[in-house]
Amino acid sequence: MANRTDLAAFLRARRADLRPSDVGLPQTGPRRTPGLRRQEVAQLAGISVEYYVRLEQARGPRPSAQVIGALARALMLTADERNYLFRTAGHQPPVVAGPNRTVSVAVRAILDGLTTMPAYVADASYDILAWNAMAVFFISDLTDTPASDRNMVRWAFRRRADDPSWSDPETLQFARTTVADLRAAYARYPGNSRLGALVTELLGTSPRFAQMWASQDVAERRNHRKRVTHPEYGVLDFECQVLHLPDSDQRIIIYCADPGSPTEAIFRELAEGRRPLVPLALPGSARRV
Repeated sequence: MANRTDLAAFLRARRADLRPSDVGLPQTGPRRTPGLRRQEVAQLAGISVEYYVRLEQARGPRPSAQVIGALARALMLTADERNYLFRTAGHQPPVVAGPNRTVSVAVRAILDGLTTMPAYVADASYDILAWNAMAVFFISDLTDTPASDRNMVRWAFRRRADDPSWSDPETLQFARTTVADLRAAYARYPGNSRLGALVTELLGTSPRFAQMWASQDVAERRNHRKRVTHPEYGVLDFECQVLHLPDSDQRIIIYCADPGSPTEAIFRELAEGRRPLVPLALPGSARRV
């Protein structure tokens, strides 16, 4: 059911937050109150001024989903605000077409600022979208790697069924949580062709993935501890921090060594170029992520 009072108050508040220049309209004369005029919002949304006035006065019939969508665009709402507007009007928010693959300038600056910590950005389907110099040590330089081969789920389940790593409890737990998180994304983006193709491919090529997928586990990725054995540098032990970015449904994955630990010392030596950069990921092999 629509909540007319809350809908009207929300529309008034968001209209007051915008200036004409924010939406590409000229500033025409002095304004007694801040924000856009009602007729300007109606013009941007493609509806009549009288109809919009009734909405702000909590009168008239419930607006259609098409009208609510037009108002969300006219008022330049964020994803959270748009969803709230739809629900307040008595509609389910529209389904987003697919995982966001655009990495913002701010997120890239965060990656570059982490000079002694490996870090990379993955979308909801586990495609790696961006990485810093330290991450190359773990995932190789993916610049010339086809986008289809930058997927962490493919890397995990590319291992043969008799690969010794499958006997490692940490590897198995990582695989299970990855599949559970992928299922959550699969539900958030129904009908998305990229996600559908990925799941179909893995169901047909990896019996282990098919078994884990059939368990119906659903859980978003959480922080976890990792121990990686490198042939030259020995055991690297660190916390894998997962920072979720709600606006884009992406996550920044950061490898954080304990202060004063041998792993932190190795990370610093790598960052300063005092150790050779020998990636764990060899061509054609599953990356150690």
